[in-house]
Amino acid sequence: MTDATSASTPAPVPAPKVFKLRAPRLPDGLDTPAVVIDLDVVERNARRLGDELAQRGIALRPHAKTHKSIKLARIQLDAGAHGITVGTLGEAEVFAGAGAGLDDLFIAYPIWAVGPKAARLRTLQDKERLTLSVGFDSIAGAERLAAAVKGSVRPLRVVLELDPGNRRTGAPPDQAGEIAAAARGFGLEVLGVFTHGGHSYGFGLAAPAGADEVAALTTGAAALRAQGIEPRVISAGSTPTELTAAVAPVNEIRAGTYLIGDRQQAVIGAVPSDGIAIAVAATVVSVAVAGQVVIDAGAKTLTKDVAPYLTGYGLIPAYPDAIIERVSDYHGVVRIPEGTPSPKVGEVVAVIPNHVCPVIDLRDTFIATRSGTVVGIWPVDARGRSG
Repeated sequence: MTDATSASTPAPVPAPKVFKLRAPRLPDGLDTPAVVIDLDVVERNARRLGDELAQRGIALRPHAKTHKSIKLARIQLDAGAHGITVGTLGEAEVFAGAGAGLDDLFIAYPIWAVGPKAARLRTLQDKERLTLSVGFDSIAGAERLAAAVKGSVRPLRVVLELDPGNRRTGAPPDQAGEIAAAARGFGLEVLGVFTHGGHSYGFGLAAPAGADEVAALTTGAAALRAQGIEPRVISAGSTPTELTAAVAPVNEIRAGTYLIGDRQQAVIGAVPSDGIAIAVAATVVSVAVAGQVVIDAGAKTLTKDVAPYLTGYGLIPAYPDAIIERVSDYHGVVRIPEGTPSPKVGEVVAVIPNHVCPVIDLRDTFIATRSGTVVGIWPVDARGRSG
């Protein structure tokens, strides 16, 4: 098991050239570009992880930043999730107003609660029938949280973030005790500890990163107990480590992308090839240049997110040799290697995006389907609520 305070991430190995991934079937007559999400796949993904974690006796608190959708969050709850995770106050405000079932929220982020953010946090904290908990990773951050909710009828519930080697946010695990004790001294209710295994995004990294999360959480939980604080929440979180970190003492998993899938998660094996519920429908609008076509999905639809182990700004499964090699705002320039099939002008193609989270956040709505039939146009309820 890698020491959580000195974990290093191996360099990703090159990916195979072609991935036989399946995109959802597109309905006829779409106005493109459009985001299509297959609810049959969503429900299968929700049950798959929910059932597996239930067998292990571990709670699932999925991260809703992936989809930002009240209806998709309810699908997760119906499949056994215990509350949801969000990343911002804005997301929390949207879900907190959604009614019964979405009243247990964890903001997995070290909010610096000053100015408007302090006032917004206090409003959420005082909301009736809402169970709220918030992340922090420093004594100064805990002090700000306590000041923001001073005078509230109940103490703010907080969870201490620990760094498992991701080198983003999170306190060193061996400092967890003193930070948690200080937070308790400020009047906060310390629930436990959490990690994010973000250094798992690559080939063969899920197992070591999961072990890093478990090691960090084990150290942190022991440090809290040494201060007389019993950790009720010991939470790990990322789609690649949703199972590799799902071992004692971990009692909660916070995966997000697993519900919908995307190209990068499928390529590294974090979601199965039949677990991709999303496709961007795009129309070929130009074949003016030999050896390439242009689709009407550019950076404002597909984003410019390309993991180091991927080539191109998305995958077109019907034309797996094609490479979306350039994107401008509304153009996706697709190179067609010589001797390989090419879509025709006017043809609508399904593109599997590299990273689902920012793609959905660019849309006001998505098209919900079952087996290629439209069942509704669903809002992206928390779209743009990034602060």
